[in-house]
Parts: sequence; structure tokens; C-alpha cells
Amino acid sequence: MALTKEDVVSVLRTCRDPEIPVNIVDLGLVYDVDVREAAESGYDVSVKMTLTSPGCPMSQSISAEVHRKLLGLDRVRHAKVDLVWEPVWHPSMITAEGRQHLNPT
Repeated sequence: MALTKEDVVSVLRTCRDPEIPVNIVDLGLVYDVDVREAAESGYDVSVKMTLTSPGCPMSQSISAEVHRKLLGLDRVRHAKVDLVWEPVWHPSMITAEGRQHLNPT
């Protein structure tokens, strides 16, 4: 069975910013996911993401967790996590589901 972008997004939903009780996908921190078949019958996965602020004290911890979870996917041979700062993250990027977690009614 082929690894899909949806499979990657699903595992990224298990990664959280320790200071905010919402996963990084619903926070709007994940900008791009690329899945490519590799020559050695596996996959290369790259994720382009940001953080809530450039000075985030958990930046290394979050990106390391993302990297580790990507490598934990079946047949992923290489994983790359690029932290980018453009576009600048802002709260309007939080999904409706993420907002529900932040403001339960």
C-alpha cells in the first residue's frame, strides 16, 4: 500500500505544541507535505512548517518530534523538516477543529 500525503498528515496530527493543547496541523503550522517514492523501495517525506513565533523555546523539540514520527511511518527512508517563517503564522490559521479545542462551548 502506497504512503499518501493523508497518511503523513494523520501522523502529524499526533504532534503538539507543548504550550498549546492543539495538534500542529489544526494550529495551522504545517504548510506543505511532500511524499516521494525513493529508489530503494521506500519513501522520502518532507514537511514545511512554521511555529507560532520565531523565538519559540520548543522549536527544536517540536521539529525533532515531527522528524521522529515521519521516520516511524512504514517504509519512510528519509524525512526532512523545514522550519519556515513565511508566511508568518497568525491565529486565523487555526482550523475550526482547533478553535473548538481551544474554546469548547
